[in-house]
Amino acid sequence: MKRHRHTPEQAVRKLQEGERMLGEGKDMTDVLKQLEIAESTWNRWRNQYGGMNTNGAKQLKELQVENARLKKLLAEAELDKAMLKELAEGKW
Repeated sequence: MKRHRHTPEQAVRKLQEGERMLGEGKDMTDVLKQLEIAESTWNRWRNQYGGMNTNGAKQLKELQVENARLKKLLAEAELDKAMLKELAEGKW
């Protein structure tokens, strides 16, 4: 299969479509072929996005990006604080 990055919204849509097809009695391998994803991707998406709607997945992704940005800012602030402390002690 060709590699392709999916947005969280696309993943949720494919999960919903796959669940619908499985409910209609289609085989899992047929569903995965039609959705063009691997079984490991299906399982990962079900664990990550199971029961979510597309808006929830979008909000989750936005929160993850915001969390990463805040962690980076905190790390930079701690580094600045440590440098100032070192300068104040005269260890330079």
